[in-house]
Amino acid sequence: MIDYDALAVEFLGKMQLLMKDMLSKHIDEAVQGEGFVLQYVAHNGCVFPGEIGNAMCVSTARIAMVLNSLEKKGLITRQIDVRDRRKILVSITSEGKLLAEKNYRNVVDVLVRRFALLGEHDAKEYVRITGRLVEMLLDVVPSNVVDGDKV
Repeated sequence: MIDYDALAVEFLGKMQLLMKDMLSKHIDEAVQGEGFVLQYVAHNGCVFPGEIGNAMCVSTARIAMVLNSLEKKGLITRQIDVRDRRKILVSITSEGKLLAEKNYRNVVDVLVRRFALLGEHDAKEYVRITGRLVEMLLDVVPSNVVDGDKV
């Protein structure tokens, strides 16, 4: 019989070591920080901040902070929606688009190197298992809940 508690403890230890790895920082930024926002806006065009927050599962305060930073850097712009003046639309600048493309390529390159180290079988299994975990989480976590608050 498998000891899931011991397996969980072992997994946490390995994840701590993995998170110390500098290459992981590139991946973290791509899925939760400014890099994610740039990718999202580059891919989706003009979007509302709430859409970005829903995609990232973070609070509106966190999105506002990230958008302020990106705007100061000249990577995105915010403008009033002409159809509903109460809403703000976020769009990416040409400089932001170039950075988003560069960051995306860097993350893909990091993953390619890691998957090559794992080998074909283990790399495919890792992606498959990660996909299963995502499916299970999506079944458990309602899509309209962000940071414990309904959106």
